[in-house]
Parts: sequence; C-alpha cells; structure tokens
Amino acid sequence: MATLYVSPHPDDFRSLLALIAAEFSGASRPQTVTEDPPVSLNARSRPTLVLGAGEGDSVLSGDSAVAWYLADQGKKAGVDAKQQSQVWQWLSFADNELTPVSCAVVFPLMGLQQSSRAELLRVLKVLNQALEPRTFLVGESITLADMAVATAVLLPFKYALEPSDRNALTNVTRWFTTCINQPQFLKVLGKVTLYAPTDPKAANVCPAADSAGPPKTEAQLKKEAKKREKMEKFQQKKETEAKKKTQPATEKKAKPEKKELGVITYNVPTPPGEKKDVVSPLPDAYSPLYVEAAWYSWWEKQGFFKPEYGRKSISEQNPRGVFMMCIPPPNVTGSLHLGHALTNAIQDSLTRWHRMRGETTLWNPGCDHAGIATQVVVEKKLMRERGMSRHDLGRENFIQEVWKWKNEKGDRIYHQLKKLGSTLDWDRACFTMDEKLSYGVQEAFIRMHEEGVIYRSKRLVNWSCTLNSAISDIEVDKKELTGRTLLPVPGYKEKVEFGVLVSFAYKVEGSDEEVIVATTRIETMLGDTAVAVHPTDPRYQHLKGKTVLHPFCDRKMPIVFDDFVDMSFGTGAVKITPAHDHNDYEVGERHNLPFINILDENGLLINVPPPYLGMKRFEARKAVLQDLKDRGQFKETKDNPMVVPVCSRSKDIVEPLLKPQWYVNCSDMGKQAADATREGRLKIIPDHHLKTWYNWLDNIRDWCISRQLWWGHRIPAYFITVNDPSVKPGEDMDGHYWVSGRSEEEARQKAAKRFCVSVDKITLRQDEDVLDTWFSSGIFPFSIFGWPNEDLNMFYPGTLLETGHDILFFWVARMVMMGLKLTGKLPFKEVYLHAVVRDAHGRKMSKSLGNVIDPLDVITGITLEGLHAQLTDSNLDPLEAEKAKQGQKSDYPNGIPECGTDALRFALCAYTSQGRDINLDVNRILGYRHFCNKLWNAVKFSMKSLGDNFVPSEKESVSDRWILSRLSAAVGLCDAGFKAYDFPAITTAIYNFWLYELCDIYLESLKPVFSKAEEDGASQRQALVSRQSLYTCLEVGLRLLSPLMPFVTEELYQRLPRRRPLSDPPSISVTSYPNTEEFCWQSDEVDRDMEFVMSVVKTIRSLRSDYNLNKTRADCYLQCIDPATVSLVQKYCLQIQTLSYSQAIITLPTNKPVPEGCAVAIASDRCTVNLMLKGLIDVEKEVAKLMTKRGDLEKQMEKLRERMVKNDYKEKVPVKVQEQEAEKLRQSQTELDKVKEAVENFKKMMQLSA
Repeated sequence: MATLYVSPHPDDFRSLLALIAAEFSGASRPQTVTEDPPVSLNARSRPTLVLGAGEGDSVLSGDSAVAWYLADQGKKAGVDAKQQSQVWQWLSFADNELTPVSCAVVFPLMGLQQSSRAELLRVLKVLNQALEPRTFLVGESITLADMAVATAVLLPFKYALEPSDRNALTNVTRWFTTCINQPQFLKVLGKVTLYAPTDPKAANVCPAADSAGPPKTEAQLKKEAKKREKMEKFQQKKETEAKKKTQPATEKKAKPEKKELGVITYNVPTPPGEKKDVVSPLPDAYSPLYVEAAWYSWWEKQGFFKPEYGRKSISEQNPRGVFMMCIPPPNVTGSLHLGHALTNAIQDSLTRWHRMRGETTLWNPGCDHAGIATQVVVEKKLMRERGMSRHDLGRENFIQEVWKWKNEKGDRIYHQLKKLGSTLDWDRACFTMDEKLSYGVQEAFIRMHEEGVIYRSKRLVNWSCTLNSAISDIEVDKKELTGRTLLPVPGYKEKVEFGVLVSFAYKVEGSDEEVIVATTRIETMLGDTAVAVHPTDPRYQHLKGKTVLHPFCDRKMPIVFDDFVDMSFGTGAVKITPAHDHNDYEVGERHNLPFINILDENGLLINVPPPYLGMKRFEARKAVLQDLKDRGQFKETKDNPMVVPVCSRSKDIVEPLLKPQWYVNCSDMGKQAADATREGRLKIIPDHHLKTWYNWLDNIRDWCISRQLWWGHRIPAYFITVNDPSVKPGEDMDGHYWVSGRSEEEARQKAAKRFCVSVDKITLRQDEDVLDTWFSSGIFPFSIFGWPNEDLNMFYPGTLLETGHDILFFWVARMVMMGLKLTGKLPFKEVYLHAVVRDAHGRKMSKSLGNVIDPLDVITGITLEGLHAQLTDSNLDPLEAEKAKQGQKSDYPNGIPECGTDALRFALCAYTSQGRDINLDVNRILGYRHFCNKLWNAVKFSMKSLGDNFVPSEKESVSDRWILSRLSAAVGLCDAGFKAYDFPAITTAIYNFWLYELCDIYLESLKPVFSKAEEDGASQRQALVSRQSLYTCLEVGLRLLSPLMPFVTEELYQRLPRRRPLSDPPSISVTSYPNTEEFCWQSDEVDRDMEFVMSVVKTIRSLRSDYNLNKTRADCYLQCIDPATVSLVQKYCLQIQTLSYSQAIITLPTNKPVPEGCAVAIASDRCTVNLMLKGLIDVEKEVAKLMTKRGDLEKQMEKLRERMVKNDYKEKVPVKVQEQEAEKLRQSQTELDKVKEAVENFKKMMQLSA
C-alpha cells in the first residue's frame, strides 16, 4: 500500500492539495503519515508519496507530482489529451501565478504590501473571467485543476479577501464555495470560514516550512521576532484604516447608491389580455421580471397560437403548408422539470418558426392521466387527511376523489408551460380521461380485440406488491449491486439482504446422491418444480429420468435437460421455478412442468407447506435458509454481483408473478412500423437511433396492457358465464369466455350470439383492471381530434413528433404501430429525438440527489434555503433529504440567480446536440441573461442614434455592405439550422451576429459617423444610409431571435418604428421569419476585406495592451505591401481608427520610412503596424518593468530546462507532460523574445531622445 507523507499544519496548502487528491483517488487511496519521510528516501519536502517498497524509482516528491499521480488514479487528471493539457496549464497557473501572490499577501514573514494585494486581485480577475461561463475549470466536473487552484487561493479566502473583494469576484467565489463544499474537500478541510475584517489577527497562518521539526536556533528565533514585529505593525495599520472607515466623510460626497440589476418591475396597470404599455421609456437595464410581464396573455387573447389566425377558414388551403405537432402529454401529477423545459423550448421554437413562415400551425396541448402516479398521490392524500384507504371508500367514490384532485391541482403544469412562453392552442387542450379521448381508447381496444390482436393470457408480469399492480418496464429501476447489500423494502422494519448467492442440495430419489443448485432468491425454492442441466454435461448423464426430492413437501421434481443451462456456471445444475422467473417460465413451457405460484398480490406466501404459509416473502427467505441449514442441505453463501428490479413508484422489490392479463400481439404491427422507416416514409432524427429502433421492433415482444388499478380506462371486456348446463364453465384465462363491448348490453348480445343461447342466459362480469397508460398515449395523435367519430384530414397525420430518446419504445413506437393499425396512416412524418438533460456532473436528474431543478426557479431565482425547503415538502425520507441537501449545497452554494425565461430557453437550445446527453450547468444559463442585457443596451443605443423622427425606408442601402453581408449569413445559418434541427448552429449564428458583429464592430464603427452627421452634406448622407442599415439589422436580428427568446424580442420590437405601419403584423410572433431570398447580400469579398481590417485592429489593440496605453491614443502608421492594400486601409480608415482607439491612421508604402519611436507588429503578410510610442510613455519605467519580466521568464525557463535535462526525465515523466512542458518552454521563449525586442525598441528611443 502507498504511503503519503504530509505536514500536520492545517494551513500547509501543498499538503492539503495532496490530501484532497488522495480523497479523489478511489480504491487506491494511500495511508497518510504526518511526519518527515525517512532519510533513506532522499525526499526532503512534503508531501511525498512512497509507492510500493519505497525504492528510489517509486518515490514522488512535491505537491504537483504527488497530486497528479493520485488524481490520475481517480480519473481526475483529464479524460483525454486535451483535458490533461488544460489541467496541466491550470497547475502551472496555480504554481507560478497564484501561489507567489497568495503567499505575498498572507505570509507574515513577507509583510503585507498594497502592491501584493493588487497583484493578487489582478490574478484573481483573470481567474474570474475564465470561470464566467463555467462551473469547473476543465470539463463538467471536479478535476485536479480545481483542486490545485482552490488550494492555492485557500489562504487568501481564509485570511485576506474581504467581503467586498469576494463580491467583486463573483465567479471565483461561486466556484471556490462549490469546491470546498464537495465531500472530498470537506473531509480534508472541514468547514472553511471565509475572512471577515472583525476576525482575530491572522498571525501564524501559513508555515514557510513544517511547524513540526527540531528545536529552533537563536538566529531563527530572532527572525521570527522580526516577523511578529512586522505583523504587529501591519495590524496597527489595519486598525487605523478601520477607524478611518467608521469616521464620517467630510470632503468627499457620498456616491449615489448603485442600483441593483434585475429588480425592475412592470407597474403599469394592464388588464389580462390587453397590450402592454410600450410608450413609456425602456428601463436602464434588462430585467426579466419587467420584460416578461403581460405579453403572454395578450398573445393568447389575440389568437396568435391558433391555426385559424389570419385565415378566413381553417379548411382553406394554405400554399405554405400545414405544421401540426402534439405535445408529449406530461403527467397530470407532474410539475415541470428541466427535461420538460428542454422539450418545450425546442417544440415552441419550432412552432414559432413555422408560424412565422406563414404555415397553418397547430401545437396541440394535452395531459396524461398517469394511472399509477395519480392513484398513489390521491391514496396518500386520503390517508394523510382522512385516515382512509381507497378500499374504505370503494371504487366509484375513490374515482370521484381523483377527479376532484385533478380539477383542483391538475392544471398546475399548464400554468408552468405558459410561464415558459409555450404557444400551445389552449382551446384544444385534451386530457386522456376526457370523454372524447376515452371513447377513442375504448374503440381501439374493441377493434383490436375483435381482430384477435388483443388477447387474454396467463404469463409472468412485473408485480409491485406495494401497489398491488403490474407495472411496465419503464417503471422498473435496475439497481446494480456489487455484492452483499442491505436494502430497505416497504413493509419491513429491517433492511433485506440482496447480492448473495445461496447454494444448497436437492437429494436424488432412491440414492445417496445430491444435486447442488444456487439461487439469489432462496425463498422461491418453495415453488421449484424441476432441476435443469445441460444435455451434453457429462456430470449428469446418469441422472436422465431421475427425480429429486423437495425437502419441505412430498414433491418429486424431474431432472430435465435443456440448452439454456450454462455448464460453466456453478455446478451446472439450475433450480427451476416456472411461476417466478422469466427464464424458468420458458423452461417450464418446453418441458410441460407444473407452475406453482407461491406469492399472492401482497407478497405473502401461498401454496406452500406450514410454517411458511402466510409468511411475508422476505421473512420466508430467512426461515427457508435456516431450515436448510438445520437439515444439512445448505452448502454456502457468497457475494454475487447482480441487478435488483425496484419499482420506481413505490421503491418495492419487483416480483415476477403469474397473472392472467390482456396482451397486444405486436409482431405484425412492429414489422409495419420498421418497414415504414426502412422505406423512408418515417424519418427518425438523428439517424443513429435507427439501430436500436430496428433492434427493438424486429425482436418485439407482446405488450401487457392490464394494470390492477382503479384510476384509468377500465378495460371494456367482460367474462361470460352461461346459465345453461350444455355449456361448460370457462376459465379466466380462456379468451373464448371473454367478450368486449361499448356497453354491457352490446357485450351481452355478442356473448349470446357466440354461445348460441338467449340473452337472458348470459351473466357478465367486467374486468376490474384498467389499461396501461401507454395504451391511451399510443392513440393520442388521433384521439385528440375525435377519432373515430370526427374527420382527421385537417391535422392528421401530424408533421413532427419531438421528444426525448428515452421514450422511443414506450411511446414513439407504440404511436406508430397503433396509428398504422387503426387509421392506416403514420401519425407523423418525422421524429426528432432530443438529448436527455443531466446535471453539471453528468448524473441523471433524481430527487434523492437534490439535482432536480424546477425551471421556474431558474427563471425567477431561488436561495439555497428555498431549495432546501422544497426538499422538506417532498416525500423523501430524512436520510435521502439530507443527502439531497448536501448535493444542493455543493452545486448551488449561493442558490440559483434569476435568469429569466428567454435565457433559459436559449441556453437549453444552445446545449442541444443531436444524440447526446446534456450536462446542464444552471450557473452557465446566467451568461445568456447577460447576453439579453447586451441586446437590450444595443437596441437602446441604436434607437437613440436613429432619433425620434426616423422613418425606415422600403429599401435598404447596401453602402454598409459588411454588416448586411453578415446579417445575410446569419439568416442563411438560422434557416438551415431550423430545417436540420441543428439548434446549436442557430444559437451560435444569432449570438455571434448580435454580440461580435453588430455590437462589438458595427455599432462602435457608427459612433463617429453619427457624431459627425451635421458637419457637412456628405456626412449627413452617410449617417442617413447607416441609420437605414442599422434599423434593418435590429429589425431582422430580432426576428431571427424571436422563436428562441420571445419575450425580450417582443418588448424591443414593439419599440421600433414600422416600415409599413398600417399593414405590418401586430406582434413579432406573427411577423415573417427572415429568409435567404429576401436577404441575399452575403459577399465573400466584403467579408474577406473586413477580416483583414479586423486583423489590423486586433494587432493595434495588442500593441496598445503590451505598452499599457489603456487610455492614451497614439498615431498608427500602417505599412502596406501594395497600392490595393493602401486603398483598402484608406477605405476603412475611420473604422480602424475607431475600433483600435487610435489618434490617427496613416498609410505608408513599403519604400517610405517609418518615423522613429514606434513599436512594430505584423498584422498580415500585406500590412505591418507601427504604433508611435515616443512621448506617450515613461520609457525608463517601461524598461524597468520589462527587465523584471525578463528576469522572471529566464528563471522560469531555467527551472524547466534543469528539470528536462535530468537523466531520468524521459523515463519518469509521462509523455503528455513532457510535450506540455516543451510547449511551455517554447511559449516562454517566444514571450522572452518579444520582451527583448521591446527593450531594444525602448533603448533606441532613449538614445534618440538623448
């Protein structure tokens, strides 16, 4: 086992890094020793990691090497070469940038200088910027990068960074708090208290060396006394500053209180459905609360969501086509989660896009009755409020209670969908238990039953003893166990043992031989009816025709020979329980074995001898095991990795149970569905799902549609009893004695006809069961339109089905099969399957993990306490709730900030990549709220620049050709993106156009144009032209964005003047979507010219940054290689001057000398930039700075070279690390060359000035 030597000092951040990395190292975690490593190891610093026996080649010293090794063991050093490089880069940042300034600020021995503090804040600002769009530094989860940087800033956070500093560094503080609340950090650091000015003196915080060691010399003691003296002076200084802060200011005026962003509300009284006030001035900053008020009810009242909008008749043919999509009906019990939000963000964006294209558009809402979930909710409510079970009430009264609950609570999810801006036609909302849809469900069952597609059979089903019902495969969670595990089971006080394999022996009749078998469910041996071996197994050939004896009853069980047995597993002999195992069921069918059911619906034992009769199944497990031991037939118990089926609703262990049920024969329907895709009539996007689609449909099993519930569509089937001695009584599982009908009278007529008797001799009993919820969902695309009684031609088949790939089989395949079966048509032409939302760490959303987030909390924001309160109100048990709280604290230490609906929708669409899971970081959505603010400010500035009297013309000028070219490119990308369901391409195109092209370049370029507008006629004409181009960019840019961000685009669009005020549509949501035929100004030549111009601008900006010309304008001489480049630079001279913040732009041919005193940089092979520095900077001061930087770089490079020339470097250091260090050396050399060049330039300037 490895040994880790660390310092015992609680603030030795190097040792802390190693300890945290060790916590992440998994099973290979080393033992920890808080003392110096043995002298023989030649390792003088801690941490040191000794691997194996401690030979020279198995010792790692230093925090970086030790931490890298440990983190790599736990897969925390990067998952691929790119991530490993990034991790190494952050390690270098922590070591070379952060640690020196952190120590300079915190260590008493160095004193506290203001310059050190400023340098620390500068470095932390770099880190703050890097963390703005990210939760963690590398990838989507904690890596060594986070461990190293977090430990490097640990001491400043504990002892130096005041609350005001932390508020300025919001991203760093958020990230640091997230890190230190991870369980692995907490185990090493405990609870970290952040620095407050009132804290005790921060003396003796960080050791220069380990505190444990030999006695100190006199010189060392003197040195420490000096340190203390410095620290006391520092504390006195801090106290003086604190006193000054408490004294009232005499000269300086108090600054006006800074307004909080995001708290602006819309306060103009606006009745629901009336148009929002758009005359009042726009607020100073974007606020979701203000922007999202009042618009939705106005859209709804105006009828924008209805397919009839703008049409004389819905049956009137629309040359632009019809778009119809039905919502995947959410559960009536449900509340919105981020998975719903993703579905609705995509579906609403598509619906809005089709509507803006002029198509007759319908997005049909609906809700699913959710049989099991709803019944469970209402049963719990009854027991909690009235102490009654459903059986106390009776079926009819209980169903009335469910309807009452549905009418009170069931439309909650509709209100949430409206909050998301979903443009569903609410007048067409359907509920699967509505009379219209229920009739369709009944009709579907009867037609398929009469055709023989639905039939009665007794087979094994997934049974939940707690729910007393069969459940579908989707409601079974597969819990993986690595070995012996105790699990909680409803109805049992003590946890139950799983994950063990019990071996025992059956005695062979008439001999002393025994056959040893093994099982993970020992209680099921009470239902064994055979032992199976492989037909070719030589060990058992002599037992053909023999039987074994059951130890607890007089049952003789045959030894059968069957190919399904694996000879290599265990003894090669398998116990067979046909009534309680799916594989054994098939063996029982093949060998005509008895099927003995030993469990009733409540999980109590039946058909077994005393003392087991009536026992609970898992109590019988213990009793059977003990009795086998007492009889000497028990052999052994050993750990066994296995999968335990758990009911997702009740958390009960699912039992295979023999029950007579109704089944759908899916073989022919499955073939038709697969053929539709193979023949290209049905398109599944992305197509990599086709493999699993075909695999499932080509091997489809019959579908059990019976559920032992009260809430749902009661099966319209009746068991027949004929009161005539000539007709023998039927059995429950005999389909001949079952008849279906739309009413009991119709069923009675059918029964009488079948058995050739009069109606009065027929007695009927309707099946108590209800249909699987997926059955009604399977006909949802046509039952919502009144099938079979109403005409489907207008909106059936639909255009598209959009849903998550996780219900491809449970819902999508069944809709296709039932649509083809009952209507002869596919229910839709295309299926788009989006990714499944997971949390930032890639985990499935789960209440017990605390990572299920209500989208409304992201929209409006919520505190950490608010998140905790939601857990308190949930049904989680206390242990799960506490675990979930820890998860919330780790992921959202400061709660969730208010992001708004538009930012959430845009983020979800931006994250969507076809066929992959989405690891959604809620904190990153905030970045898109900042984008909304940028948009807001851009439109506000533009409207001011356009002026109050601006009138948009019918035709745009193409004088400002570049921005119109980029606008056309964005239009093309959005059009292609929507057609291909490529949402990241759409969001990227819009984001880049607004942020980088319109705001960063074009608007900045226009400022001097508008400021000079009144100087002369030419300037005025140019300003008029630019205003038209700017208006076009704003109006078209908002229309491009509208499907994704409906609220902010409506708010801003309503403030713009109209080109055709009398005929333009009233809302952006029904305005035409930009298309490439109208916006066809894209020019590769213009784009190339502007790309060249921006390379010049960026080069000038880079030079200005290098020489700290932050606020000083300088002349810029551009040496151009040919007359064409000179002409191009002169054409864009004003833009270059404005964007680069230059005093003047002067073009020079290559044969003309550049004035002395310039800094030089190459912009391209056609242009060299010469920035005049003479007279603008303190040359001696700049040279001194550069010489310091040169010294630092040379030291850093020397250390790297020393490391790289060591004899064992190539053998010991990983190849990837060697490559990274070589690249680091190359970059440092480039930087050093630039520094030397700058020094030489400055020295020349000094000589000239002399």
